[in-house]
Amino acid sequence: MISWIVLLPLLYLTFRAKQFAGDFLLQTDWMAMNKGAPGLAGYTALAIHAAIHGAMTFLIMLVFAPGLWWLGLVDCVVHGTIDRTKGIITRRYGWGPNDRWFWWSFGLDQEAHNLTHFAYIMLVLLSVAA
Repeated sequence: MISWIVLLPLLYLTFRAKQFAGDFLLQTDWMAMNKGAPGLAGYTALAIHAAIHGAMTFLIMLVFAPGLWWLGLVDCVVHGTIDRTKGIITRRYGWGPNDRWFWWSFGLDQEAHNLTHFAYIMLVLLSVAA
């Protein structure tokens, strides 16, 4: 059994890598530009993006806490909800990269994902300790 002192930073770094990969390396321009758009194009871009995050969380859980595999599904929904909300708000107000509010919403979006990952990490640590 791995100590929580080792597991905690390992999970933290794994989720940080997952967030970077999912939101930057694996997200296409089409996904980024359309996940807040109305209609089928918006929901399709969002679903693909959120599914990537969900799949990565699923894989992380298979490695660290297989009994929590279902967090991949939870992450798909939660990540999609956070991104859709940010996308709708920035689109509604017309915020772009030249606007301070765009960057504030971007930072809030990333912190919401970080807090979600913190909750997953706590669940893994609790499941390992049980």
